[in-house]
Amino acid sequence: MRALSPRPTSAAAAGTSRFSRPVVSASRRSVDLAGRAVRLSPDVPVVFDAPLAPHHKVIGRWVAMRETSVRRKTRTEARRQIERVFDAAVLEILAPLQLADLRVVPLVGDDILPPALALICDSIGSLELGWIEKSNVLSQTLVGAVPPVKWRATAYKALGETLKSVLPIFGYDDLFEHIAAYYWEGETDDAAAVKAMLEWHGTDPNEIDEEMLPSAINARRPAWMIATNAGPLKALPAGLRDRICRLRAAHKAITSLKPDGNAWHFDFEEIGAYVSDYEDCSTLPPLTLVPFDHFARELDEVGRHGMETRFMDIVGLCLLSDADKVERWFTSLKLGVELLLAAQDLIDTDPVKP
Repeated sequence: MRALSPRPTSAAAAGTSRFSRPVVSASRRSVDLAGRAVRLSPDVPVVFDAPLAPHHKVIGRWVAMRETSVRRKTRTEARRQIERVFDAAVLEILAPLQLADLRVVPLVGDDILPPALALICDSIGSLELGWIEKSNVLSQTLVGAVPPVKWRATAYKALGETLKSVLPIFGYDDLFEHIAAYYWEGETDDAAAVKAMLEWHGTDPNEIDEEMLPSAINARRPAWMIATNAGPLKALPAGLRDRICRLRAAHKAITSLKPDGNAWHFDFEEIGAYVSDYEDCSTLPPLTLVPFDHFARELDEVGRHGMETRFMDIVGLCLLSDADKVERWFTSLKLGVELLLAAQDLIDTDPVKP
């Protein structure tokens, strides 16, 4: 995996960015009956539902609740209207995002499973952390002054504590756990790791790389990645403190949501029931807060399976049984995007710049 550089650098680039990618619909084509017409209204008649796929029916009722026109439409026109209104509403919410590339996929469902909305992340790699990951060697260059370690560690810790609720992302502790399981049978200290390599992997004692032992890997972490270097909010400048508070408030709003109608709710068994392809994919998320420059070998190692198959890139799956669920889904989607925008603002705003 490599570090991401997903942000448009010009107006032209922004227009073609994959962050402005249109919503994909997974619907099957429904039957078109010439001459038949329906009226979009909150009281949707049976003839409106009959030729439409299950997800069109549910989302169509949500559209009908918002529709002010009483003009009669053919079923083809109604289906197009449903997709147009839904797509526009989703894209309006996701448009400001630059931190990650998200899209929505409606799932049709079947006789047993209701239709659903899957939120997918198309970004892969290490998040760019802006001022947080600045190196001290750049402190007197054109890049500008480097903020204190305590500031950067506090911001990094806040991102690690909040982003997992709205992104498929892993941190250093997750990486270390994967590496420990792969190389050292779960051991986390040097002596036990060496013993595991000798007894379980048959490693030649002369071939043990000391740079790949637990203590050496931990020592590679820059100071801002170490949680104990974080400080209290009251020790931060006002602007940085306010941005972290905004991030935490958004996280609290997301984590207080119930699973029902929640765009960000993740349930592996539900996902497997709808999309069987994910049963054999890597359980590793596609995004990481671990800087690639410091842990290239380890990230490539744990990410190999995902690169060969696919990563667990589903952010959330929401089952739709009625139009009210669609409305609640949109409400939760906005709350999650607010968290992502708060994280984006924290990363983008260098606290030492005026």
